[in-house]
Amino acid sequence: MAEEVWVGTWRPHRPRGPIMALYSSPGPKYLIPPTTGFMKHTPTKQRAPAYSFRGAPMLLAENCSPGPRYSVNPKILRTGKDLGPAYSILGRYHTKTMLTPGPGDYFPEKSTKHVFDSAPSHSISARTKTFRVDSTPGPAAYMLPVVMGPHTVGKVSQPSFSIKGRSKLGSFSDDLHKTPGPAAYRQTDVQVTKFKAPQYTMAARVEPPGDKTLKPGPGAHSPEKVILTKPCAPIVTFGIKHSDYMTPLVIDVE
Repeated sequence: MAEEVWVGTWRPHRPRGPIMALYSSPGPKYLIPPTTGFMKHTPTKQRAPAYSFRGAPMLLAENCSPGPRYSVNPKILRTGKDLGPAYSILGRYHTKTMLTPGPGDYFPEKSTKHVFDSAPSHSISARTKTFRVDSTPGPAAYMLPVVMGPHTVGKVSQPSFSIKGRSKLGSFSDDLHKTPGPAAYRQTDVQVTKFKAPQYTMAARVEPPGDKTLKPGPGAHSPEKVILTKPCAPIVTFGIKHSDYMTPLVIDVE
């Protein structure tokens, strides 16, 4: 039996609580809200006033003012131009001539009743135009209610009976030939109440897809006229006819 190397009564066992040395994470220290700063401050502590720093001001190089590069007239002051009195010659004004009444246009003798006291005077005027177009109803436009019959107003009427006309439906004069016959009713399709039989249809002929445009044939091309890849079109010539028994010319080159 091997000799035990443990000292005392301690033996290896499962830890009773979490040991920070056994974890690589920073631990629960980040779960506690901070007591400094302004953001996410712990609600159990009083937060001190926080101040912020203002940003840098705008650079002078980015100023859009024109600066002192313009030459200002020295005679221009803050109150205006520094000049003496100057006069100019202006043309004559054009006045509009209006027709005014003269002494002969007035009648002072007709102003006596307006200046001195005078008795009241009345004149007889013609009928106004409003009475000519008056559309009020006259006596003949009204109608008194009837006192006889069932439609009396303010009176008690006796029972009244009316004679109705003869009905053409079901009477002896009813024409029974106008009743609908068997052909007037539409026959119910058998496939509505029973199993539907298979039905077949004939489709049109299926044509394979292809190009139906007109193509040029062999006679539409003229290869003898092609001079794009050659200096000229092919030319056929007739040579000299030689005898099969003629000895060919052999020249020995030493």
